Amino acid sequence: MAASVTLHDLTFRPYLGKEEIDDAIGRLAEGLNTRFTGKRPLLVVVLNGAFVFGAELFKRMECECEVAFIRVSSYRGTSSTGEVREEMPIGADVAGRDVIVVEDIIDTGLTMGALRQRMKSAGASSVTLVTLLYKPDAFKGDYPIDHIGIEIPDRFVVGYGLDYDGLGRNLPAIYQLDPTSKPL
Repeated sequence: MAASVTLHDLTFRPYLGKEEIDDAIGRLAEGLNTRFTGKRPLLVVVLNGAFVFGAELFKRMECECEVAFIRVSSYRGTSSTGEVREEMPIGADVAGRDVIVVEDIIDTGLTMGALRQRMKSAGASSVTLVTLLYKPDAFKGDYPIDHIGIEIPDRFVVGYGLDYDGLGRNLPAIYQLDPTSKPL
């Protein structure tokens, strides 16, 4: 993993390497493959952040499955706005389907809770929540998260699809905001 990186005005230091990420995705895929044997689930990947994780997870699915995308937003800079806005609706009918919502990170749980409810209201026969990263100290939801890749502390992270105001998604590992970093 490379040394620290600077994105816009903040510095991020190495946190999780590619091998740790690959291992977590392997465990998640194994659990989903077991759970959905003989079924045809629909993976709903939350854009933009989960596209890297979602693609890798999708490649490891052994059951017949489909993929669709939805784009929602609740962040500005390094903090949540507290409001979930749908920017691109899902391009598939979820009624009667086993839906797997694929998210890059769950912190407060606001976005995932809203998506979970939206899928249920649209008639999904089941809704399974999958996240690569989970911040238990920040979580405020009152619903279960079915499959968690890696639990992390409540610090801002970038890389592997996660960004800071548009930058950092292409980093092959995950970087954590350096606590001494101050905007330039």
